[in-house]
Amino acid sequence: MHYTGTIWRPPYEASSLLLEVTAGCTHHRCKFCTLYADLPFQFRMSPMEDIEADLKEAQKMYRRFMGRKVSRTFLTGANPFVLKYDRLMEIAGLVHKYFPGMETIGSFARVTDITLKSDEELAALHGAGYDGLTIGIETADDEALRFMDKGYLAADILEQCGRLDKAGIRYSFFYLTGISGAGRGEDGAKATAAVCNKLHPLLVGANMLTIYPNSGLYQEIRRGNWKEESETEKYREVRALVEGLEIPTEFAALGASNAFQLHGVLPEDKKKLLAFLDDVIENVGEDELRRYRESVHHL
Repeated sequence: MHYTGTIWRPPYEASSLLLEVTAGCTHHRCKFCTLYADLPFQFRMSPMEDIEADLKEAQKMYRRFMGRKVSRTFLTGANPFVLKYDRLMEIAGLVHKYFPGMETIGSFARVTDITLKSDEELAALHGAGYDGLTIGIETADDEALRFMDKGYLAADILEQCGRLDKAGIRYSFFYLTGISGAGRGEDGAKATAAVCNKLHPLLVGANMLTIYPNSGLYQEIRRGNWKEESETEKYREVRALVEGLEIPTEFAALGASNAFQLHGVLPEDKKKLLAFLDDVIENVGEDELRRYRESVHHL
């Protein structure tokens, strides 16, 4: 299999066939991000012959060792959905050629990737199996989005994910707790909940900002341009997000950046999630939470 660098996937894609079709990120400017720092290039598309060779290899592997049907493929790379419509359709054709029973194809996507497809192309991609995208919206706080150089604003999240809803392509959001900075986290969480409430994400996941010395954000802090939230503030921020969500969706905080794992279905589990977060806020000290943050040497 042609895998390049560290392969990132959401927790819920653990049983998916991981197929590399891109490596790196087309944007590569988010100040907090270090996920693709190990690559000697910014972004690369996999040759179609490599993709087909990997599918042939995976087909043999699943037949010989797995003893089970694979129903989902997850395309790896920071934002494979940036690929042009024709290439995505060609990839889908190869997936279905070697795995005729494949039901869905997912990937990470940036909000800006959706703008590159017409409504008709999105509908056709859904028909070819594309479903269950994972979008790191991070926040709907425009000030934070501008400062972190995300390349879009809250209005773009609403417009482009609304187009996914129309096309029938389901998606999950990831929120980055702490992205708004000290004293502003709860406002950012409320703004994000308000945007989510106008859309239909399958899941809203929360990760916690962990700042590394090789990030642009670390340099902004050293220059005095930005201040990190306390760890307790971050949990108040997560609480504000959960409290503000009014749509039926899953909520999860399961990644390594979270000192405490959370998972529930909204609205029925909201009280339970809020009670758990209240317990953390009231009974777990800042020093203990900070020790955990400092122990996360790599995501």
